[in-house]
Amino acid sequence: MLADDVRLRLMRLFGTNPRMSQRELARELGISLGKVNYCVQALMRKGWVKAARFKNSRNKAAYMYVLTPRGIEEKAKLTVEFLQIKMREYELLRGEIEQIRRDVQGRE
Repeated sequence: MLADDVRLRLMRLFGTNPRMSQRELARELGISLGKVNYCVQALMRKGWVKAARFKNSRNKAAYMYVLTPRGIEEKAKLTVEFLQIKMREYELLRGEIEQIRRDVQGRE
């Protein structure tokens, strides 16, 4: 199964720069080219991304990755879930910081 964080990051990149090559995506995400290819294929099988060929001077058969309407819906859902997770993490971290501050102040 494709990890939600990688899925969301890929979908966000497709939204901002649909003409990024898989090699550029791999570099941007810090993952292997093979993993990017696997992830892109999985998103295409789900019907969330489609690939269209375009011609450019460097690469005669490059692809442009476009989110489908279902992909846009999924990206929005994943974004909300990601935000909820990060807010919970933030609250936990904030509580830990406050406890450490109290511990430090108690030792002074």
